[in-house]
Amino acid sequence: MQAKSPQRAGCRVERGAANGRWRGGRTRHKRGYLMVYAAGHPRASNPYVFEHILVAEELLGRYLTADETIHHRNAACATNNRPENLELCTRPQPSGIRVSDAVSWAREILARYEGACAPPTTLTARTEP
Repeated sequence: MQAKSPQRAGCRVERGAANGRWRGGRTRHKRGYLMVYAAGHPRASNPYVFEHILVAEELLGRYLTADETIHHRNAACATNNRPENLELCTRPQPSGIRVSDAVSWAREILARYEGACAPPTTLTARTEP
């Protein structure tokens, strides 16, 4: 068995900006989406979050709920995270749902977005009341 090199044994691992390979906390997902370093975020994984989620949450002024997703209107460009290219979507109820449950679910969704008169699709900058 080969002995470890004394130079490598004393190597330090610099994190964040001290690391020579640091790119400002931004990286690209294998599917082309931009990811931002956001340790502690509820949706963080390894501790990055998709940038389009962060943009949407900033505009909404809250975290997304478990049944909400953000879609790119121009799906061909996964790096275009401008508000006008993002849509807020909710996941529908499963197929085979009872009509009474579907109506109840629809009322719940409408109540969530009641202040805007209708559920928003294209995200826009928030205006303070």
